[in-house]
Amino acid sequence: MSKTFDRFAGIAFLLIGLLFVIESQRISKSSYGSAVGPDIFPIGLGAVLILLSLRLLYETFRYQESAQSGEPVLYKKFLIIFVSALLYAALLEPLGYVITTFAFLLIAFQTMERGKWIKSIIIAGVFSFGVYYFFAEFLGGSLPGFPVF
Repeated sequence: MSKTFDRFAGIAFLLIGLLFVIESQRISKSSYGSAVGPDIFPIGLGAVLILLSLRLLYETFRYQESAQSGEPVLYKKFLIIFVSALLYAALLEPLGYVITTFAFLLIAFQTMERGKWIKSIIIAGVFSFGVYYFFAEFLGGSLPGFPVF
């Protein structure tokens, strides 16, 4: 990729990570006194995104000036994933963890590699339900469930 694009992406995803951490503080706390609240997982995701963004920014300062791979910069794919990450953060509580995570993963998989719908749906579904079930049942925590209409 290009140095400029990677720096922009690093800064953008750093801001998204900060948004995840800040907005996860607004998720309502567990009502049954669990030590593991619904904000732990989004805070963890935000922290990982912040660390990865900082790593990307660090590596852009170590790029060789002469090393141009000739690969085109995929601004459209970046923008799609960026907007879907923002929507994921904004819709996590109103729509619930399972629905928003499934939609985000499906959009991301299809953005990165078109086609293979069955594989994308299975992976997104298993991950969404699996993490929700694991977090709720084994860890005794709670995530924003399904919306109540």
